[in-house]
Amino acid sequence: MAGGWTRDGAVQDQTDDTVTDPVLAARASMPTGVSEPYCAICGDDIPEGRRLAMPGARTCVACQSGRDRHIPEAENR
Repeated sequence: MAGGWTRDGAVQDQTDDTVTDPVLAARASMPTGVSEPYCAICGDDIPEGRRLAMPGARTCVACQSGRDRHIPEAENR
């Protein structure tokens, strides 16, 4: 696609960066390491499947879902 004064592919590069940057930021904010056996919020067991799927998990699914609902919209972009 011709872009006038831009090189071919520049628009696609910008689109890719728009998608890639938030994905990299989200990955960087994910916990790492050994998961906790009990939820840091409610104290319930964190199921083994979650601990294996999410290394470094500190919360159960229910508590994490509640936390995710309270993330400001600006952080979801």
